[in-house]
Amino acid sequence: MSTPTSPAVRLLESAVLTGTVPGGIIAHGRDPEPVARGAMAVDGPPLEADAIMRIQSMTKAITAVAALRLVEQGVLALDDPVGRWLPELAAPRLLTSPGAQLDDTVPADAPITLRHLLTCTSGVGMILEESPLQRAMAERGLEAGSAPWTLPAGDWLAALGTLPLVGQPGRVWRYHHSFSVLGILLSRVTGTSLQAHLRETLFAPLGMVDIGLWVPEEKRDRLPAAYSVAGEDEEPGTGRTAADGLAGLVELEPLGGGPLVGDPGHDVSHGELVSTAADYLRFLRALRDGELVSPAHLRLLSTDQVPAAAKQPDSFFPGFWNGTGWGFGVSVVTAGAHAGRWGWSGGAGTDFFVDPDGTLGLLLTQVEMGERIFELLGAMQELPGPTA
Repeated sequence: MSTPTSPAVRLLESAVLTGTVPGGIIAHGRDPEPVARGAMAVDGPPLEADAIMRIQSMTKAITAVAALRLVEQGVLALDDPVGRWLPELAAPRLLTSPGAQLDDTVPADAPITLRHLLTCTSGVGMILEESPLQRAMAERGLEAGSAPWTLPAGDWLAALGTLPLVGQPGRVWRYHHSFSVLGILLSRVTGTSLQAHLRETLFAPLGMVDIGLWVPEEKRDRLPAAYSVAGEDEEPGTGRTAADGLAGLVELEPLGGGPLVGDPGHDVSHGELVSTAADYLRFLRALRDGELVSPAHLRLLSTDQVPAAAKQPDSFFPGFWNGTGWGFGVSVVTAGAHAGRWGWSGGAGTDFFVDPDGTLGLLLTQVEMGERIFELLGAMQELPGPTA
């Protein structure tokens, strides 16, 4: 259990004191309790441990588990073609090269399967280099983001289905979009929204009471502000400088506001979750302790499942594949002092990991990923193991 003097709490206190983040929540240990430090916003009220945080891509572990539970119930199979439920992706074509024109395509050799979605090898995903496909994704509202809700889930998938894949299913790794597709797949397979399915089958049984695809209006005061990072000298439009301690932070969403507050009014099964630290820790403990999926599926989830040939150096940020693999919805440390650790981050400055000995690590800020946050998350990854 974390204590006010633990290395984890000291790390968070230092990050707040130096102005790296306005506030954050941290937990580290076998059965840790979350500890909050700092403020809900720049010059805002204190951040409490029950704050509802934008966890973004930490959602992927949850939807992966939901899919595996349907596999164990016989509703799905890992190598089922998803076109049965997603006709938009039933006859995929792919570019002859990543930079080719959109009409320069050939048929895919094989269908997209559930396994491909779980491993981000479906052939859809973020395009990091300028190309006709990258431009088309931006024009059609398909770029990765915290809330892809400008389009309802069905319209989003329909738009995605009009574009070619960047590579053969199973042979190319591209981040993110496979899991938005997975959310829609789970919705169609179960005949309900992703939110309703997760609430009934995971959240309610585990006592996860504050997690969901949006923040209810009556809980909006528990949603901190969200920030991006500009230059180090001044926050545009405010005159805030380094002397203020939180230099460079630009408010993206205000305290208690933004697109994640209130029912969006249409299907967001392609979206990402908000959660308290306590709720996410309940999920991690149950997953670690074998309460959610079989040992065989937990091994698949938490070990590298991506073929070596699919790990192109340009598929993600430089050096990503050095000592790292990808399981089902999480990254996996494959070499070095932390080999066997698995976990993942969220774009709003959040991160979690699970060690082979069962140690859990969780850090939730609301400052967009970048150099400012990478250093903090790196330090969290190096926290000393908890003592007995």
